[in-house]
Amino acid sequence: MAAIESFSATHPGDPEPGDLIEIFRPAYQHWALYLGDGYVINVTPVGKAGAGWQGADGPLMQLLKDVVGSDTYHINNKYDGTYAPLPVEEIIRRAEYLIDQEVSYDLLSNNCEHFVTLLRYGEGVSSQANRAIGAIGFVTAAAGAFSLLGLLRSRSRERQY
Repeated sequence: MAAIESFSATHPGDPEPGDLIEIFRPAYQHWALYLGDGYVINVTPVGKAGAGWQGADGPLMQLLKDVVGSDTYHINNKYDGTYAPLPVEEIIRRAEYLIDQEVSYDLLSNNCEHFVTLLRYGEGVSSQANRAIGAIGFVTAAAGAFSLLGLLRSRSRERQY
């Protein structure tokens, strides 16, 4: 692995091996795990998009600057207060074992954030997915309520005639 150069002032911090890197894309956050020497491991859906985003390209070891591109990022070990990080050597060993292996990908239950938190903590979690699931549940409940109201109004009109 080659040493990382400071590629932009908009890319803050000096990540340490095992750190979670949150990358701010236009509509979502992408997650990677810092391996050291400028490299990260990350997983993306097959073709990076598609119906349901099922399946995944194997976890890739890439330069952080290539994964970030023109977006911004920061180090975000946000679950350290909830989960104890595994020893750095274990995190890196697990990550290196998975490079180019086939892994499953599901936007809501096994995404890039789940992948890196599983490596760091031994527990796959994603607040981004939890928010999406909550929003889906809210929309479903609201649609059900509106349907029920429509049905009740319809029956009420039938009784009047």
